[in-house]
Amino acid sequence: MFDKGKLQVISQFEVEQPGTLTANARQRSDENTADVSPDGPPSNAAPGPDAPEHFIVYLFDDVHLALGDLAQVRQAAERHFATLRPTDRAAIFTTSGRTIFDYTDDRAELHKALLRLQPQTIAGHFSNQCPDISYYQADQIINKNDPQALLVAVQEATSCQVHPPGAPVLDPTPMVQAVSSEVLSSGEHESRISLGVLKDVVHSLARMPGQRSIVLISPGFITPRMEFDYNEIIDLAVRAQVIINTLDARGLYVVLPGGDIGNNPLHPPPPAKGLIDIAAASAQDELLGILADSTGGVFFHNSNDLDDGLRRVAQTPEYSYVLAFVPQNLKPDGSYHGLKVTVKNPPKLNVQARRGYYAPKNFADPAQQAKQEIEEAMFSQEEVHNLPVQLHTQYFKASDQDAKLIVLAHVDVKLLHFKKLEGRNDNVLTCVSGLFNRNGNFLQATEKTVTMHWKDDTLEHRLGSGITLKTSFDVKPGSYLVRLVVRDKEGQLMSAENGTIEIR
Repeated sequence: MFDKGKLQVISQFEVEQPGTLTANARQRSDENTADVSPDGPPSNAAPGPDAPEHFIVYLFDDVHLALGDLAQVRQAAERHFATLRPTDRAAIFTTSGRTIFDYTDDRAELHKALLRLQPQTIAGHFSNQCPDISYYQADQIINKNDPQALLVAVQEATSCQVHPPGAPVLDPTPMVQAVSSEVLSSGEHESRISLGVLKDVVHSLARMPGQRSIVLISPGFITPRMEFDYNEIIDLAVRAQVIINTLDARGLYVVLPGGDIGNNPLHPPPPAKGLIDIAAASAQDELLGILADSTGGVFFHNSNDLDDGLRRVAQTPEYSYVLAFVPQNLKPDGSYHGLKVTVKNPPKLNVQARRGYYAPKNFADPAQQAKQEIEEAMFSQEEVHNLPVQLHTQYFKASDQDAKLIVLAHVDVKLLHFKKLEGRNDNVLTCVSGLFNRNGNFLQATEKTVTMHWKDDTLEHRLGSGITLKTSFDVKPGSYLVRLVVRDKEGQLMSAENGTIEIR
């Protein structure tokens, strides 16, 4: 691993495989769940059926998708939704923000949402104008100061001018510059809106308790001078274990030299315009590839088999590898650090890895960092067993429509790591119990803090069996997912447990 070209010492190497949340949670529920009735002894209760394992957001880029491409991917998506598993929860979002359908396992509602998808216009578009300047060409003219891009636009504008006999030929350069600025502003507006929606989707998905992935269906779009924006999205996704998969909705496309002759039959574009169009079409793919590579996702492109494409981008990777290093003498200056990962047998392996990161502009406050770690663990599916914690759930029904769910966290305190302070054993445990519904939507959470400052005798004789922390939730009958996170004071040890329960 290289950071800015400098070889780094790998401090952590882990192989991750998508867990079986339902199986683990059900096993624990079978062992630890009881229906506590005020009038009788406890009786075993079955865990909730089809607890959600995989949350998928299908993000349709209706801002940039052409009507024909959108129709093709919509038909493929209808067929694809029929293959979703009972433990999958799907949502449909759009980059325009105008069509949103939240996480569900109701296939009929997903099909209805698909039918509402239409291309949306956010900024002004400049079709059938002369010169015909694309967002890519405008970026080359204004931001990159590309003389060839400007020359092509000027030549095209000159061919469009109508000159009365004897009238002077005006220099079209100022007009080209003005049109380019207008096109650039419009394109930037659309790109920033699309990236903003993607960031919101990552935030939303980060709060779901399972495997989490995004399927971005788009023809691609360019993001000039927005590297920090999309790298911030990658940061969020990586920390929240959200995989971003991308599908180029154009399929196997061909760029016609000179464009469609029907757009300006009287004023065909200069021959060099075809090279700009080809470069623009290629540049649209770049962001899709970066998002997928940087988050462990799949980038599906250059194929018209959209059924296979959706199948592949909706899957979670069979294995992924986590490599970590500690940057030496890292300066909080917000500078960009390019990353490179190499392997010993490159001919046999294809490496997808994050391409870089931005250094922080300030270092995190320890208290804020602890809060963030607990929140990230709460909305993760991974089970962690670094602390001696056992999760138990119970419930009793006050009436046919009301129940109280009790979450018990038993901690074997003898196995904790204590610091000696004034001759006592010092530590602090933070315990957070969270409740989610059958579709994985967060309902509520309760936090308890236990400050331990115990004598040796108290720890050895009075707390030999450990301590039990109890929280309760007022709920309605139904299926629920319970998540328990316990963290010690130093943050070196944490446990996270899952459970499912069905209250009938």
